[in-house]
Amino acid sequence: MILAAGKGERMRPLTLTTPKPLLKAGGKPLIAHHLKHLRLAGYRDIVINHAWLGEQIETALGDGHDYGLHIEYSAEGEPLETAGGILKALPLLTGRDEDWFLVINGDIWCDMDLAALTPPHDADALLVLTDNPGHNPAGDFCLHEDGNIVTEGASRLTFTGISLLHRRLFDGLSPGPRKLAPLLRKALASGTVRGIHHTGGWMDIGTPDRLRALDTLLSRGEA
Repeated sequence: MILAAGKGERMRPLTLTTPKPLLKAGGKPLIAHHLKHLRLAGYRDIVINHAWLGEQIETALGDGHDYGLHIEYSAEGEPLETAGGILKALPLLTGRDEDWFLVINGDIWCDMDLAALTPPHDADALLVLTDNPGHNPAGDFCLHEDGNIVTEGASRLTFTGISLLHRRLFDGLSPGPRKLAPLLRKALASGTVRGIHHTGGWMDIGTPDRLRALDTLLSRGEA
């Protein structure tokens, strides 16, 4: 699932008329880079949620045929936040034999080989962490050598916005807007969250300056 429902308020005025996932870097929409990486990793069925200017996303991507994928959309009348959007789309993401699914924030760029992600046998979530960028120097989580994640520790890393999640993480939740962070912290407290450290390229495209920086790197072939 690619999360693409946010308004991108920090990206204004660019996002007043264009949804953030369709903003371009390296000559392609941000979301197109995700679709390419997902296809290369062997994924074929993609769910995209949207709210703000979402019809533009559907028009641009269609059913995913041009990307070698099958895309379904989860339209939200109002933004449901991260966990609320995933909960609404859960019937599209899981089935009788499919309990795990990949989630990627639509406003990041990452060169990780997504095929390297495998569900842990003893957890409800696997988070991809990376070195702290300048805009998040304190990090988010501490990753132990055994793969366990805790909230406190001397050496903290930043959550990339890429995760493998098990459907039971959302058991008992009622529909409506809700964030993912409280669910993850609850799971952290019970010791059911694992992590891996991505040491390659990653950017949170949260501002026009970062979008320009990514565009420069991609256009030069440096990322």
